[in-house]
Amino acid sequence: MSDKFKAIVVNQQGENFSREIQSLDKNFLKHGDVLVKVEYSGLNYKDALILKNGARLVKEFPHIPGIDFSGTVIESENQNFKKGDDIILTGRRVGEIFFGGYSQLAKVNGDFLVKKPKAISLRQAMILGTAGITALSCAFTTKIAREELLLGEKVNEVVVTGASGGVGSIAVMILNKLGCNVTAVTGKDSNNDFLKSIGAKNITKTSDLDTDARPLDKGIWDGAIDTVGGSVLSKVLSHIKPNGIVAAVGNASGIKLNTTVMPFIIRGVKLWGIDSVNTSTKRRQFLWDEAAKLINFDLLEKSIKEISLEELLNVYPKMLEGKTSGRYIINVNK
Repeated sequence: MSDKFKAIVVNQQGENFSREIQSLDKNFLKHGDVLVKVEYSGLNYKDALILKNGARLVKEFPHIPGIDFSGTVIESENQNFKKGDDIILTGRRVGEIFFGGYSQLAKVNGDFLVKKPKAISLRQAMILGTAGITALSCAFTTKIAREELLLGEKVNEVVVTGASGGVGSIAVMILNKLGCNVTAVTGKDSNNDFLKSIGAKNITKTSDLDTDARPLDKGIWDGAIDTVGGSVLSKVLSHIKPNGIVAAVGNASGIKLNTTVMPFIIRGVKLWGIDSVNTSTKRRQFLWDEAAKLINFDLLEKSIKEISLEELLNVYPKMLEGKTSGRYIINVNK
């Protein structure tokens, strides 16, 4: 195999940032003990921010972004992986402080990797990617943690905000598979039919929740998965029934949370933060193994756009402008 490969390289000169596809030598890769031939990566909101200006996450330039990828091991100094192993990487700050997956080759710490379950393909792994593993964590938190860990009442009604996005749409599907009645919150009317096709029972406009919240309002939902934060999360908290769990995983609507202690001390509502970046390897492997049982990839394909590295440079600004929906995966060899 050639030591040359192509990758997106982000650079900084003063206050100016550039991004371009470059032909690089294998020696350019400086982190890790496992060399991977990357097949697919994904486009997440964090990726778009890093492509724009490093998002204050990148500590050193030049930099290769891409916070998740799937591929095949071609060299390994890690005892847990050998040449030919199919792997998945999500999180662990790869694509932030370590070189990421917008590249035909990636060199990473083997402790960051998970072996791909046989039941899914490398492409399907990135159809899920960081968004999918995050959605699985959220769904298990909202439903399973309440019913089994806390020995609480059965979870029936669940709301998912930002349901048109990567995390939200997969969460809708998983919760439906787990037997919940899902209310999908979206700002895009054009996605209503798709959301219903993957399991949403009800559709609510984002604008209906993007309003000032009372300390407590009518209890509507047993739990929630919130991917947007801000005033929407404040409103959702006021509508959660007693002992419900709200899994919080995003801030697209804002980082400030204007709420009171009332949902927590009167109804016992639990606000549960989801950190998919630093999830343990053991939990990641469990979640990936569960994915094959809970995900209908044929349905998800309807919202998947497969693009090249070249096309990615035109797509990421649209994500930052809120003009994308569904999941973009990048075929780095396209």
